[in-house]
Amino acid sequence: MDLHWTSTVYAILAFVILYLLLNKFAFGPLFSIMEKRRQLVLEQMSMAETARKQASAQMEEQKQALQEARKEAYEIIEKARVTSTKNADDIVQAAKNEANRLKEEAVRDIESEKDKAIASLRGQVAGMSVMIASKIIEKQIDEKSQEQLVDQYLKEVGSK
Repeated sequence: MDLHWTSTVYAILAFVILYLLLNKFAFGPLFSIMEKRRQLVLEQMSMAETARKQASAQMEEQKQALQEARKEAYEIIEKARVTSTKNADDIVQAAKNEANRLKEEAVRDIESEKDKAIASLRGQVAGMSVMIASKIIEKQIDEKSQEQLVDQYLKEVGSK
């Protein structure tokens, strides 16, 4: 039995020496490599998470920028619509004002021409009235003269 006990002690001593040697030359570098690998994986996971967060933030910024661009485009379109409506109203109002001005000018021209025509007619009527009156007076004078001539002639004839 002695033999078994000593061989067990030798086996344990050999195992401890092997373990120490493996720990110093194999397990240490192996665990060191595994720790470095674990750190690398953690860094990559951290970087991936950071990249995902940045991508998410950029996507959110792009969504906001797109929303802002849509809002600005809508505002520009709305301003253009309001401006075009205002311009159209201004043009219509200007056309109405011009039409009213032309109408008033035409009415003034018509009144002016009417006044000129009335004045001309009055002048012509006055001239014609004078002419008619002179003709009437000439006729009356002629009739009177003629009566006087007739009377004078009759007197002369009667005296003879």
